[in-house]
Amino acid sequence: MAKLTILEYPDARLRTRAAPVTVFDHSLGQLAEDMLETMYSANGVGLAATQVNVHKRLLVLDVSEERNQPHVLVNPRLVELVDKALNQEGCLSVPGVFEDVERARRIRVEYQDVQGAVRELETEALLAVCIQHEIDHLEGKLFVDYLSELKRERIRKKLEKERRQRTGPPIRARTPAL
Repeated sequence: MAKLTILEYPDARLRTRAAPVTVFDHSLGQLAEDMLETMYSANGVGLAATQVNVHKRLLVLDVSEERNQPHVLVNPRLVELVDKALNQEGCLSVPGVFEDVERARRIRVEYQDVQGAVRELETEALLAVCIQHEIDHLEGKLFVDYLSELKRERIRKKLEKERRQRTGPPIRARTPAL
């Protein structure tokens, strides 16, 4: 297994709409395992392939306290949304930011497993919110898109400042004196 790099907002690649998975082979299963490892090591509860710069309709989740109930959804499609509520969300691609977002409390989702078998899941609470959040990623949408433009801009500036502090100023080539 390999830990993957998680793209961070405002990286334009996060806006790429993921393509449906059509090939169900060993590499798809390996990608799902690598995504789970990446999600667990980042202390997340969900991760979409788009977030690791793979633009396929694949997401992984595990909202269990023991971190032992992983879900892998390929080509997920929401078929029922019930009872909206505000929930505080965060995102591995928007580190350290938590905001209220309105989502359905209960959902029904159709998807395929890594072998290609069609499945259906009815769920509620955190798992339902997480699935909706990750499906948004597959559409090129982030939870900050539900916020005001002013809040989004503040978040973008904050994250860019933190990134500069982590990595230091850009290295510039010295121009020789003439």
